[in-house]
Amino acid sequence: DVDHTCETLELFDPSTMTKVVGNIMVSYSAEDPADMERSFVLRLLAIVDYNEDGKLSLQEFSDLIRAFGNKVPSRKIEDIFKQADLNGDGVVNAEELVNLLTSHVGKEFLITRCPVCGEMLGVSNRYNDMIHVSLCFDEGTGNQIMTGGFLTEKQASYGWMFKLSEWSHISTYDVGLRSGSTASHILVFDRRTKRLVEEVIERKIVMSLRAIYQSKLGLTLIDKGTKDLLQNISKKQGEHMSTRDSAKDIPRFINFFEDRINVDEFKHPIEHFKTFNEFFVRELKPGCRPVAYEDNDYVAVCGADSRLMAFQSQDDSKRFWIKGQKFSVRGLLGDAMYSHFFDEGALVIFRLAPQDYHRFHMPVSGVIGKFTEIPGHLYTVNPIAVNSKYCNVFTENKRVVCIISSEEFGKMAFVAIGATMVGSITFTKCEGDILKKGDELGYFSFGGSTVVCVFEKDAIDLDEDLLLNSEKSLETLVSVGMSLGISKTMSKEQAANTRRPGRRDSVVGLDNEVAEREIRATTSANVINRQIDLPKE
Repeated sequence: DVDHTCETLELFDPSTMTKVVGNIMVSYSAEDPADMERSFVLRLLAIVDYNEDGKLSLQEFSDLIRAFGNKVPSRKIEDIFKQADLNGDGVVNAEELVNLLTSHVGKEFLITRCPVCGEMLGVSNRYNDMIHVSLCFDEGTGNQIMTGGFLTEKQASYGWMFKLSEWSHISTYDVGLRSGSTASHILVFDRRTKRLVEEVIERKIVMSLRAIYQSKLGLTLIDKGTKDLLQNISKKQGEHMSTRDSAKDIPRFINFFEDRINVDEFKHPIEHFKTFNEFFVRELKPGCRPVAYEDNDYVAVCGADSRLMAFQSQDDSKRFWIKGQKFSVRGLLGDAMYSHFFDEGALVIFRLAPQDYHRFHMPVSGVIGKFTEIPGHLYTVNPIAVNSKYCNVFTENKRVVCIISSEEFGKMAFVAIGATMVGSITFTKCEGDILKKGDELGYFSFGGSTVVCVFEKDAIDLDEDLLLNSEKSLETLVSVGMSLGISKTMSKEQAANTRRPGRRDSVVGLDNEVAEREIRATTSANVINRQIDLPKE
């Protein structure tokens, strides 16, 4: 029983091994293996104990098994469940889960891959595996146990367990939070509420998208005719959505997204819309989307109600999000609009979902340049496709590129990208128009679509919370007019007086808040704001 909580070690420059460049504080403790095992099992139980009764049903047990990357048939899982259920009461409690973990069956089937990072386990011994998984659960939270930094609407606590449960039922395809392309739920961080919002994709659609976009065979099939099919479907669907008959779908659509569509913001009443597309491209009442620092053109703003990913460079975007093997800024903009000044500039992606307000606005003040249409396909802009290494969504989709010239930010490429079921991209302004940030620029007709903005090198200092969330491969839910970043030509004094979202407003910041509360799990585990006593020896 040894505890050591404050040993400070020096960090040396590896090129010299004599120059001290910093310090690191190290704490460690010795724990009885049986106690560690029991604590770990309690964490596992809490992750999938959806009804919080301290026991696992067969369904909950199955989710736990699959979350660790075990590709075993349901019948085999049922057999393991029966072996774990020693008292035959139809559920597995903590003690029974401990026994399973230490048994031969448990060693073989329970822990195969880390549910957070996807790394294979079982290389050394089960204690190292427990430590590995625990550290992944606690990523970003210092030495605190059972914190993950996410808030969900369903769980008003730091839902670290959601990191695992979100992936559990799809882990037969792939495992790990880093494997975003396999998600059947899309998780986005709501910038306004600082909560994690879950966007559920219908299961059949998930499997279809994955079959198409996550395999070479699927993309080969698209190349052999499906691309034309998508174009034709999109055209026909777009035509239908402009008929009077389509208006009957409006109430059902609003009801389906009742918690995501604010009818009170509509400029016109629902009865005003004679077709679905009229509703889809609806305008909002003045003042519904306030513009951050409206009179300060050195502050850029978000250009769409969307899920945003922000990167300081093209390389960052490819490392954290865009997995297409052929993605490049030149490919995105096309030869006619490309400039090498964009190569090392910041890149911001605004992904719109069907329930969103579908008009896009100016991120910066400036002069509208020439509109260049680049023909292409209509792949989905869903992360399942964007995260696919076999598909190059942003460089192969139909898109329109416009260069905006700004005194404060230099040249910025504004790219409106079409997607599956999108009939058209419409710009409501003309070349040569002088617009203020926040002014309307255009709209997408029916379907999810995307805007990509590319800045010149060293033109913009993006808001820290957006960058940190993006480094976690987590989209941020934003609205038109929210702060995006500031011009690097802004004076230091003015920049210091400009209040901006920062680290504390990101997922990483929430992690740190939890760490500061010093939540620990030694003789008890803190789960969903209540204490669960660990079994004693």
